[in-house]
Amino acid sequence: MKSILLKELNSFFSSPIAYLVIAVYLLINGLFLWVFDGDFNILHAGFADLNNYFLLAPWIFIFLIPAITMRSFSDEINTGTLELLKTKPITNWQLIFGKYFASLILVIIAIAPTLIYIYSVFQLGNPIGNIEFGSTVGSFIGLLFLASTYTSIGVFASTISKNQIVSFIIAVFISFFFYYGFEALSSYNLFGNLDYTIQNFGMSAHFNSISKGVIDTRDLIYFITLTYFFLLLTNFRVQYEH
Repeated sequence: MKSILLKELNSFFSSPIAYLVIAVYLLINGLFLWVFDGDFNILHAGFADLNNYFLLAPWIFIFLIPAITMRSFSDEINTGTLELLKTKPITNWQLIFGKYFASLILVIIAIAPTLIYIYSVFQLGNPIGNIEFGSTVGSFIGLLFLASTYTSIGVFASTISKNQIVSFIIAVFISFFFYYGFEALSSYNLFGNLDYTIQNFGMSAHFNSISKGVIDTRDLIYFITLTYFFLLLTNFRVQYEH
C-alpha cells in the first residue's frame, strides 16, 4: 500500500494537479469569506464565527474532490495498467487504500491552511477571543469525515468508466445526492413519520450534528460506514474489472 500511496502522491505533486486543487480551494473560500460582498462574508456578518466557512466548504468539495479522484482508476483502466497492477504482489485492498489515502491526504493539505481562519476570527471577536471553540473544532472534524466519504465516492466512481470526465460527473452526482438529496426529499413531507429517518440517511444532517460541537458516535459511525461501503463497491469493481 505504501508504494501505491507514494506513487499517487508523487503523481499529484509532480503535475499541476495538487497545486491547482489547493489554490482553487483556498481562493474560492478566501474570496467568498473575506472579499466578496454577500451572505458568506465573515467581515459583514456582524459576529465572529466560521459558520459560513463550514456552509461553503462541503459544496466546494462536491466538485473539487471528484476532480482529484477521477483519474484514480479510470486512468489505469484506460491505459490497461490496472491488469498489470493486479499481477503485482499487492492485494486489491492495498491498491484501493493506497489511492484512497493519497487523495485524502491532498484534501487534508488543502484544508490545513484554513486553520488560520480560527486565529483571524479569534482576533475579530468583541471582545478578542469571543469564539466558540467547541463548535469550531467539531466542524473541522466533521469536515474531515465528510471529505473522507466524498473521497471514497470519488474513488468508486473512477472505477465505473475509463473516461475521467464521466467518472467526475458520476462522483459529483452521487456526492450531491448523499449530501443534499435525502434532506431535499424529507423537506417535501411526502413520507410522514419517515421524513426524519430519510433526512438522516444524508451526510448533511450528520455533518451539521457534528458541527454543533458534540461528537456523537452515531454520526462518526455513519461516515465510517458510508466510506467503507463505497470502498467495498470499489473493491468489487476492481476485482471484476478485466
